[in-house]
Amino acid sequence: MSTLQEKKLLIDILNAVNSIDEHLESKRVFEEYLSNKTKRRAVERELEIIGEAMTKLLKINPSISISYSRLIVDLRNKVIHAYDNIDDILIWKVIMKDIPVLKSEVEKLLSDEN
Repeated sequence: MSTLQEKKLLIDILNAVNSIDEHLESKRVFEEYLSNKTKRRAVERELEIIGEAMTKLLKINPSISISYSRLIVDLRNKVIHAYDNIDDILIWKVIMKDIPVLKSEVEKLLSDEN
């Protein structure tokens, strides 16, 4: 059973994941992403939010069943602290491979609450 705070953080993660899709206008075209600084910055901000929410979530429930939760936090730290050395290819890999998995896991955790 999740606490209200855990549920709020899971919803924050899900909202940020959905916002990434909105920023990309439901398209997955790397060249378009790469050529649009506003989109890149918006996606990076959502990744920061996801990482911050995950940090708080892990403090409340270190055993939460979200794949790569620690790597999510590490990515957040890199985006914030190494902003001048962000690897767009790595971010794109996260968008394409990891975000769908995260979304699925968060939705499952939230549906288990109901």
